[in-house]
Amino acid sequence: MGGQDDSRQQLSSALALVESGAAEPELTLEQLDELRQVGSERTVAAGEVLFHPGDVYNFLAIVEGRIAVIDDFRGRREQVVAERGPGGFIGEVGLLSHQLFPFTAVARDASRVIEVQTDALRRIIDEEPALSDIILRAFLVRRAKLIGQGLGLRVVGSRFSADTRRLLDFLTRNGLPFGWLDVERDPEAEGVLCDFNIAAHETPVVIAGTIVLRNPSNEALAETLGFVPNTQSTDVFDLLVVGAGPAGLAASVYGASEGLNTLAIDNIAVGGQAGTSSRIENYLGFPAGVSGRELAVRAQLQAEKFNARITVPCDAVALEQVDGMHRVRLSSGDHILARSVIIATGAQYARLPLERLAELEGVGVYYAATVAEARMCAGDSVALVGGGNSAGQAAVFLARRCKRVYVLVRRSGLSETMSRYLIHQIESHDNIEVLLQTEVRQLLGDGGITGLQIESTVDGSRRTLDVCALFVFIGAEPHTDWLAGEIALDEHGFVLTGRDLPADADGAVRLPLETSRAGVFAAGDVRSGSIKRVASAVGEGAMAVRFVYDYLNPRHPVTPQG
Repeated sequence: MGGQDDSRQQLSSALALVESGAAEPELTLEQLDELRQVGSERTVAAGEVLFHPGDVYNFLAIVEGRIAVIDDFRGRREQVVAERGPGGFIGEVGLLSHQLFPFTAVARDASRVIEVQTDALRRIIDEEPALSDIILRAFLVRRAKLIGQGLGLRVVGSRFSADTRRLLDFLTRNGLPFGWLDVERDPEAEGVLCDFNIAAHETPVVIAGTIVLRNPSNEALAETLGFVPNTQSTDVFDLLVVGAGPAGLAASVYGASEGLNTLAIDNIAVGGQAGTSSRIENYLGFPAGVSGRELAVRAQLQAEKFNARITVPCDAVALEQVDGMHRVRLSSGDHILARSVIIATGAQYARLPLERLAELEGVGVYYAATVAEARMCAGDSVALVGGGNSAGQAAVFLARRCKRVYVLVRRSGLSETMSRYLIHQIESHDNIEVLLQTEVRQLLGDGGITGLQIESTVDGSRRTLDVCALFVFIGAEPHTDWLAGEIALDEHGFVLTGRDLPADADGAVRLPLETSRAGVFAAGDVRSGSIKRVASAVGEGAMAVRFVYDYLNPRHPVTPQG
């Protein structure tokens, strides 16, 4: 369940230090004193349980003694996750969002600890850069290690179940640590089902400590795990950002940092499509590369530091205008009111025109290559369709776990559509085979994929590939169905902005990045004419906030600082 290959794909240079044997930094006496000022110090007895699985927990700094973090405490799978001594601390990145503790924290010896409430910890992180660097770096490293090792929540379900795939995708996209037991392949799955008195027809299930969720919806799972902040219909926000990918996160950071009451929502997870990338190597300031998940987590923490609110899953289904305000209706039946809106819903990968595609989506056909998919396909061969950077990143990632990766490309080469550094990485992997001028003609297998029939567009010859999965990265379609009839779109469904808009009958001039509706802006991949890169999406998100200021303050436009 996981392993070092998965870990390396999730981590930045911080985790590389841990994997090389470097110890985590410890808090100094001075830093412990700082924590005492905002927390409470107490003594705990040897063997005392400080936190149980499913608890909403607080930060613990250890003054004396040792505290162990244990998975499946006193169960058949008991495993020590970590053990901390004086100067160490208990917590990982989920603590900052009030997420549930997935393990048991037990005092090994009689110990003294300083307990700091989450809100107080966030304040001290904001105010003390040295302490913030130590804590945040450790939190990010620990979360990534848990993901790589398959620890935390447990999912039990069939690899051929669409609901299992949905839950795995939701957990992966949200960067939550979990282990997956496949009822078809993992002998341990039956024992776990018996332990919790779960019938086979009730799978998939998500187990969080003693909490068992039988095939929960994404919304129910998120609510149980504690990361859905409450938003009242009566709230009115200065800025509503729809979409929490790079553009939406940048807009949230800049909007909130300049004092706008900001809410960002996303229908699946913070990070968008970029959040599924195993490694982004051409983003400014990260010469060693950065995983999409780490970039998203850092941006979310930064936005929340400035008091932006981020809610997932939260699905926008309609945009309306009511009494001079913008109202976004949600799939839940609720709605959100805002003085201005930035649309940053991005784009999703296009689908192949193949029979049975919908039937096999999520159970053999995938549109992202994350740790979850890599676990499913480990040791098998897979095929991937696409010739862009997303396809290249996915191929390199999958090659670390899969027996063979076939890359199917319609063009006669990769150089027109893929960055040179990715082409070089693909060429360096002996188990990646690039098949140019080739297309998929048929999906083979019942209840899953056992192979593909492919065809050369040069001579019409066909062959069968023995693969267990097909990954599709063939271009993008915008998430704009919810805007139909309300905002001007181009012929492909992308949002028109600024000078690309048709002239209004009243001669109104729109601000750059402003849509056909005053006060509604668009940024990132969803915008017509945008450059499909993380850096440009971040830039547009930041720029859009400047134009929001000009819209909200027409007489005295304010230029945000930074």
